[in-house]
Amino acid sequence: VQLQASGGGVVLPGGSLTLSCVASGRTFSSYNMAWFRQAPGKEREFVSRITIAGINKDYSESVKGRFTISRDNAKNTVYLQMNDLNFEDTATYYCAAARGLTKRPDLHESWGQGTKLTVSS
Repeated sequence: VQLQASGGGVVLPGGSLTLSCVASGRTFSSYNMAWFRQAPGKEREFVSRITIAGINKDYSESVKGRFTISRDNAKNTVYLQMNDLNFEDTATYYCAAARGLTKRPDLHESWGQGTKLTVSS
């Protein structure tokens, strides 16, 4: 599956933004989907994941309660709604697809190109 992420931008602290990731192909509904992020000089880190049917969701401690992941299998799209953004959320955000349920980047077989979020006053 090929992934295309979008929706990044510059946001004030406390602001909100929604990222989208559109998948090409007819197999999107066969994948668990996740969002990762990578800040400058740091390793890529897990942000959130959602299972194939969208029932089970998981979040990193740093975003829990502020971010919401969702998916629309009819539109081949996964979303990341981000609220109450702070400076530490500044990063490039990547969507990724995995057959299994995992938080490990190396076990995700497809990646979007990344969309950049900057939280700045």
